[in-house]
Amino acid sequence: MVDIYIMGKHYRVPDSLTIMAAYEYCGYRLIRGCGCRTGACGACATVYNFANNPTLKYGLACQTGIEQNMCLAPNVYFPAVKPVYDIGKLKPTVEQILKIYPELITCFGCNNCTRSCPQELEVMSFVSAALRGDLATVSEKSFDCVMCHMCTSRCPRNISPRNVALLCRRLFGDHLIPKSKHLDDRIREIEKGQFDAEYEKMSKLPTEELRRVYENRWIEPA
Repeated sequence: MVDIYIMGKHYRVPDSLTIMAAYEYCGYRLIRGCGCRTGACGACATVYNFANNPTLKYGLACQTGIEQNMCLAPNVYFPAVKPVYDIGKLKPTVEQILKIYPELITCFGCNNCTRSCPQELEVMSFVSAALRGDLATVSEKSFDCVMCHMCTSRCPRNISPRNVALLCRRLFGDHLIPKSKHLDDRIREIEKGQFDAEYEKMSKLPTEELRRVYENRWIEPA
C-alpha cells in the first residue's frame, strides 16, 4: 500500500493501481468524457506532484501508475475557442488558419504546451508548423493527440493547440491528400447494388455463424 492525496485528502491504496483505478478505489467516479468510462479519450487528464517535490507533472489517469506520496487533482473541463466551420469551403493555407484562429500568431514560444502534454507530443513544434502553413507536419506531429486540453490550460496566450491541430488535419485530409481511386470504385459498386445480395444473406445468419465469418474474413495486407 502507498500513501496518496486526492485534492488534499489522504488515502492509502495498492501500489499496483493506475491513477484512474486509485480514484475509484477511494470512491471517486470519473465518468464524464473518459474514454475507458464510455466517453471520449483524453478527458482523464490529471495534474500531480509529490509531497516532497512541488514540481507539477501531467498525465492521463488511465495510464499513469500510482506512486508513494502522489498529490493528485483531476483537471476539470477547460473551455477553449472552437469555431464552427465547413471544411469543404476552406482553403488549406496559413491565411485560412489565422482567420479562424487569429490568436495563434501571438505564440511566443514559451513551450508550456509541450511540457504539459501527457502524450509527450512536440506541441510547440506543430503550432509553429501551423504558423508556416505546413499542414503535413502538423498532421504528423499531432496525430496522437487525445484532446485532453492540458496544452490549452497552460497556454498564457489562450491558444488551443489541440483545436488548431484538428483544423490542420482536416484541411490536410480534405484538400491535400490524394483521393483513393480504390475507395471511389468501391463506393460506385455499392451504389450500383453489387453487394446487396451478400448483405441480405449475411443479415440472416445466426450470431455464431456471423462471428465465424467475421473471424475468418480476408484482410487486405497493409
